[in-house]
Amino acid sequence: MEQNDKDKTVHILFDISLIGKAVDGLLEVIGGIVLFFVNPEQINGMLRVLTLHELSEDPHDVLANLLLHSVQNLSAGTKAFAAFFLLWHGVVKIGLVWALFRKYLWAYPFAIVAFGLFLAYQVYRYSHTHSVWLLALSILDLFVIVLTWLEYKRLRSSQHFRRTSSGT
Repeated sequence: MEQNDKDKTVHILFDISLIGKAVDGLLEVIGGIVLFFVNPEQINGMLRVLTLHELSEDPHDVLANLLLHSVQNLSAGTKAFAAFFLLWHGVVKIGLVWALFRKYLWAYPFAIVAFGLFLAYQVYRYSHTHSVWLLALSILDLFVIVLTWLEYKRLRSSQHFRRTSSGT
């Protein structure tokens, strides 16, 4: 594969990953807002309604049971922390995605560091929970970090090339 084709592929994958990050960030903001206004009993009730059909078909459904189990002992402090964390995480993610779509060069190293810190926290949490979902999310985030680095290098080299060829 030629370098130009490789650059295009990286760019397309990068754009797709940014769209995914934007959607994820938006869902986190919405989730954080909902957590601020909904009490733990309401969350438990909503999840029971949402999982009722699945559990009626398969009482041992792993995801449905995991969701129900995770909210059964949700304290007010844990809820507030989760709400704040989701809001902060989502807002940072949306802001970075916006700056990356605008191709602000300063945003690429900042995004790599921020996504790396998010990844480090996820790996830390994985070491305690052994959640397959957290592991999958971590692998996906590592892929996004690599794509961000490759896109940053591509943009910097194309800007360097333009400056060199224009004589500045």
